[in-house]
Amino acid sequence: MIRFFVIMLLVVICDQLSKLWILQNFALYDSTVIIPGFFNLTFLRNTGAAFGILAGQPALWRQVFFITLAMVALVVIIFMQRKLGPQNSWFTVSLGFISGGAIGNLIDRVAYGSVIDFLDFYVTTHHWPAFNVADSGITVGVAIFLITQFLEERDKE
Repeated sequence: MIRFFVIMLLVVICDQLSKLWILQNFALYDSTVIIPGFFNLTFLRNTGAAFGILAGQPALWRQVFFITLAMVALVVIIFMQRKLGPQNSWFTVSLGFISGGAIGNLIDRVAYGSVIDFLDFYVTTHHWPAFNVADSGITVGVAIFLITQFLEERDKE
């Protein structure tokens, strides 16, 4: 459980420090080119979920929904950690990343009513939706979880 909490805490700290830096150095919609034609830092607020899903829904309903969903997800993750963590340390790593990302975005929703996004990757005019360190933690965690699950199943066969 220590590894789980350390990874979770590192993701939350990196996420919140990066968002704090964006808040202190950018106005909403400001953008700075980092790698021309590929990567910008662009300050955006996402009131929805991934890709802006549910962004157009009433604010109170949306906030209650996302905060409740995050809390339920964290309870499920802790349950999964207790069950799967002892079987394979990669499950612990993956769940630490996922929970850290969930907490990072939950903090934003409670503090600001939206999630702060700023990592803007693109090729010419085709942009991937902006995201943040918490989103990256969730994505990396899910990828590690799926790979670990696949390898566990393959070893059983």
